[in-house]
Amino acid sequence: MVRLLLALSLVAVLVSPVLAQPDQLQKAQGLFDDAQRAIATGDYDGAASKFKAAYEARALPDLLYNVGTAYYLKGKKGNDAESYGLAVKYYNDYLVAVPKAADKPEVDKAISIINKEIERMKAAAATPEAPLTPSEEVQKLEQKTRSLVVIETEPQGANIYLDDKKNGVFAQTPWSGSLDGTHKVLIEKRGHKSKESTLSPDPNRLVILQVVLSEEDYLGWLEIRSNVPGASIFLDDKAAGAVGKTPFSGNLKPGKHTVWISADGYDETEHKVEIIAGETHEIVASLTGTPVGYLDIRGSGLDNARVHVDRDLVCERAPCRKPVKEGSHTISISRSGYKTFRTRVDIQQKTELSIRPNLKPKPSRVDAVVAYIFAAAFAGGGTYAFLYSNKLEVGDKHFDKKDQIKYGAYGGWGLGAVIGLSAVYYTFRDKGPPSTGQVEMRSIALEPTIGPNYAGLGLGGRF
Repeated sequence: MVRLLLALSLVAVLVSPVLAQPDQLQKAQGLFDDAQRAIATGDYDGAASKFKAAYEARALPDLLYNVGTAYYLKGKKGNDAESYGLAVKYYNDYLVAVPKAADKPEVDKAISIINKEIERMKAAAATPEAPLTPSEEVQKLEQKTRSLVVIETEPQGANIYLDDKKNGVFAQTPWSGSLDGTHKVLIEKRGHKSKESTLSPDPNRLVILQVVLSEEDYLGWLEIRSNVPGASIFLDDKAAGAVGKTPFSGNLKPGKHTVWISADGYDETEHKVEIIAGETHEIVASLTGTPVGYLDIRGSGLDNARVHVDRDLVCERAPCRKPVKEGSHTISISRSGYKTFRTRVDIQQKTELSIRPNLKPKPSRVDAVVAYIFAAAFAGGGTYAFLYSNKLEVGDKHFDKKDQIKYGAYGGWGLGAVIGLSAVYYTFRDKGPPSTGQVEMRSIALEPTIGPNYAGLGLGGRF
C-alpha cells in the first residue's frame, strides 16, 4: 500500500505541471478578453489590471505591451503624468522580455515621445497657467492594444510555417505574438505527422492554437542546407515550382527522390537521395558561381525595345527586370526607328540598377536620298557625255565640240562625286539629340518576411 501511494504521488507530481499549463493559458485568455472589453468602454485602469493578471497567469510578453498601452491611453485622456510614467515602465518591460522585437524602433519612439510629454507636464506644473493639453506629438501618437496568438504543440519544438512553406520557418513552438489577417499554418516535427490549420486572429481576443502531433514512423525527415542562404529547392519535378528555400526541413515519403538547388548567379546542383522511414537525411549543397544584382529597365516608350548586356540579349521586350552577374557591363537598349542608348555600368550583388531610357527617334534621311539621286544623275550624265564624245568622228554634227563635251563629262563626274560625298555625310551624320537614360542604383532586400512577432513584407533600401 505504501509503495502504491508513493507511485501515485509521483505520477501526480509529474502530471500536475502539464495539466496546469492549459488551465493557466485558459485563465489568461479569459482575462485578456475582459481587458479588451474594458479598453472598448474606456476603463483603462481595469484593462491594465486584467492584462497584468493575464501576464501573471501566463508570461506572454505582448501582454506587457498592452498594459503599457492601457496606461498610455489613460494618460492621454486625462493628461495624467503618472499614467504616462507607468506606460513607459511597461513598454520598457516588454522590450526587456523581447530584446529583438521587430517593433523595437516604434516602441522606442513612443517611449521617447511620452518621456518628453512627462517633462513638459512637470515644467508646466511649476508655473500653473491655462489647462495643459496634450502636445502635437502625443496627439499624433496612436497606440492600440494588439491581438495575441498562442501556438503550442505536444511535443514542443515543432517548426511553424505561415501561408507557404517557401517562406521558410516562421517560428518554433511554443510561440506567442501578434498577427494580422487570416493565415494557413503548417506545423512539422521530425518523426511526427504534419498538421495544417487555418488561423484567423481576432483583435479583441487571445486566440489559442493547440496541436497534438502523432508519431509517424513511415515517413523520413530531410534537412537541406547550402552555402547560399535562400537558394530555391525543387523536388522531383522542377515544373511544379520550388518547394522552399534553404535552410529547409520536413517530412518526406520513403523512396528515391531528386533534389535541385539553385540561386541566381550560381550553378544549379542536383542531388539524389533515398529516404528511409524513421531516419533523418541531410543534403549540404555547395553552390559555385557569381553573386548577382538586378537590372531593372522601365519607363514609357519601350514597346518592343530590346536589351543587351554586353552582347547577350537578356530581354526581348522591355520593360523588364533581370538578374545580372556582378561586374562591369555595357547595357544597350534599342528599338526600331529610335536611337540606341548605351551606357557602361557596374553591377553589385544585392543591388538593383534601375535605368529609365529616353529613346529619341532616328532622324529622317530624305536629304541623303535626294543627294544620292542628284549624284547619280550627274555621274550618269557625265558618263553618257564621255561615251558620246568618244564616238564622234570627222564630219559628225558635234565633232567640233568633242573636247568641250568631254570636259563637260569630267565636270559631271566631279559634281557627282561631291554630291555623293555629301549624301554619305547625310546618311551617317547624327541629327537631333541622342537617346539618354536615367541610372539609379540602390541596395535592396524586398521579400516576404515572417518573424516571431509579425508577418508581412520587409523592405530595406539605401540610396
